[in-house]
Amino acid sequence: MSTTPDAPATQPAPEQPRPARGLTRRGWTVVIGTLLTLVFLIAGLFVPIPYVSLGPGPTYDTLGSIEDVQIVAVDGEQTYPTTGQLRMTTVSVNDEVTLFGAMGLWVSGRYALAPREEYFRPGETEEDITKQNTKLFQDSQSNAETAALRYLRYPTQVIAAQITAGAPADKVLEPGDQLLTVNGTPISTAAQVRGALAGTKPGDSVSISFKREGVDTTTSITLGKASDFGAQERSEGFLGLGPADQPDVPFTTSISLENVGGPSAGLMFSLAIVDRLTPGDLAGGHTIAGTGEIDPEGTVGRIGGIQFKLVGAREAGVTTFLVPEGNCDEARAATPDGLQLLKVGTLTDAVTQLENLKAGRPTEGC
Repeated sequence: MSTTPDAPATQPAPEQPRPARGLTRRGWTVVIGTLLTLVFLIAGLFVPIPYVSLGPGPTYDTLGSIEDVQIVAVDGEQTYPTTGQLRMTTVSVNDEVTLFGAMGLWVSGRYALAPREEYFRPGETEEDITKQNTKLFQDSQSNAETAALRYLRYPTQVIAAQITAGAPADKVLEPGDQLLTVNGTPISTAAQVRGALAGTKPGDSVSISFKREGVDTTTSITLGKASDFGAQERSEGFLGLGPADQPDVPFTTSISLENVGGPSAGLMFSLAIVDRLTPGDLAGGHTIAGTGEIDPEGTVGRIGGIQFKLVGAREAGVTTFLVPEGNCDEARAATPDGLQLLKVGTLTDAVTQLENLKAGRPTEGC
């Protein structure tokens, strides 16, 4: 008997793995939104924006000291006691502003934002800006000293401070020479030097008198063309001389203040020098602040950031603020409560205002 082998049992097909299922559109939306949010947060927290923040900076009593060093000192001349404070004011400028930082500063109401290019020219480094501000600050100190001593009727002189290499003056003058006359004009202020050249032209010969090591010399100089020596074009002849006013006194004044730049402290430095060299007391026990660029003749010029300086002064306990005449309109609109504004156009104005304030006489406000 033949047999037929059993048919093999049917085996189930092996289970195939299911293909991976991708994110849904909603899932991708969540992932992308999360990544964009993280990028925005990182950028907002760490990436600088092309703006600077401006706000109230520190104030310094020009009659006081820092680490036992007088800010304004006079050596070799009698000085007199002072009371009260004459505070110079500053504006803080922050160049590292992020988006979120800017929002916080704006909400605070104490700061403002300005385009970076208004304070930093393209290609300028922070070191370049620091050097420029330091130079302005040093010039401010020199002008303040000259203005104060001229106000007090000490003698001053005009010296050759800078001489352009290769220019006509370079063949005759040396830095430090005292200028006596230029083109027949007696010289008593630096501004008179260029005025003495009015009406001249390149190629003209002018006389110049100067003193070097006690010896007077008179000679002639043939004027050049300004553009030939890298200077701005002008119609009159070019000497290549940078004059400067300088006190002619047997004593020295010094101003010791670091990490501050710009020219706007000039007025308060001048007042401190006047206060130290005269009997009486300008501040009269009051806490007074102010600002203003000053030239060697004692004219007070307008400055920037007055609104921040007013706030900084009031927060330092100041009750009276000396405002340059040219800043009065904007100062009136930003005066903190409890701060009295006094208008000044010259160093003489400032001294008179303080004397009137101390004596209880009427003062002139903005």
